[in-house]
Amino acid sequence: MIAFVTGATGFLGINLIAELTTQRWDVVALHRSNSDLTYLQRFPVRLVEGTIDDPGALERLIPSQVDAVFHMAADVSFWARNNERQTRTNVLGTRNVVAAALSRGARRFVHTSTSSVYGLIPGSFDETAPQRGRDSWFNYVATKTLAEDEVRGGIARGLDAVILNPTHIIGRYDRNNWARLILLAAGGKLPLIPPGRGSFCHGPEVARAHIAAVVTGRTGENYLLAGADASFKDVIEITGETLGRRIGSRVVPAAVLRLAGGMLGFASHFTGKEPLVTPESAIMLGVHQVFRGEKAERELGYRPRSVRDMVKDCCLWLIAEGFLKGVNAANLGPL
Repeated sequence: MIAFVTGATGFLGINLIAELTTQRWDVVALHRSNSDLTYLQRFPVRLVEGTIDDPGALERLIPSQVDAVFHMAADVSFWARNNERQTRTNVLGTRNVVAAALSRGARRFVHTSTSSVYGLIPGSFDETAPQRGRDSWFNYVATKTLAEDEVRGGIARGLDAVILNPTHIIGRYDRNNWARLILLAAGGKLPLIPPGRGSFCHGPEVARAHIAAVVTGRTGENYLLAGADASFKDVIEITGETLGRRIGSRVVPAAVLRLAGGMLGFASHFTGKEPLVTPESAIMLGVHQVFRGEKAERELGYRPRSVRDMVKDCCLWLIAEGFLKGVNAANLGPL
């Protein structure tokens, strides 16, 4: 089986590469000329240089009759100054990958979307809920929804595609997402905890669901990957328990977080530097929204894991890579 992977150097991309190579797939991994290949080079993959902005390069690099194209590349910026770049990557980039996959006769196309396409509103949702993200003022949410429209346009032209919608992902190979919060908490540098609540999924299990989607996913269907619901305070407390450290942080009220996001966002117009909290991230970190993933469990064999397992997996990897100091991995116990 041959796979072509975009976003191969990202957190989720590396999880997918690890699982594909374990299952003995022949993997062609797309990367930019300036990508950090530290982790990708640990796996037996064929590295090809290019970008999803270049339709011609994609046509040359995707193997003819490839068994699966995994489109994971995305711009996840939460800063409005990056909106133009984000739209180009998420919408036009997806259009290019879809067109190239059709041209090269890809047998299956697996698109990595996000649960955010259902809108950043409180409640509990499954795949039957309307997707409200298309009209969102939050550019990441809007562009990921429009990216799904590009995939559906490809399906109308004969593309055999499946769409996966992960929730908050925690796990190994993460340095910048939830791992960043874990590292801040572990170092006693997280004075305040965001007030939100959400659904969480484990990086390796999300990767396995992507591979299962090649065989058992139904064309045109969305699959939410969720399973463990928790507040962000729960995640931080579990981090403390896992590492055996006292983390004395308190939850910041949502209104205060939004105010901080607005002020820091305004200041960024003058500094030119991305703020720690933007108006967009303040909203995302404050919403109470959970998802149900029974459809993925039933049709893809997706296995939810506990937040405790996810945090432990992430911490063990951070310790092994030298990012989390002063912790003996043996004290954490087996996963």
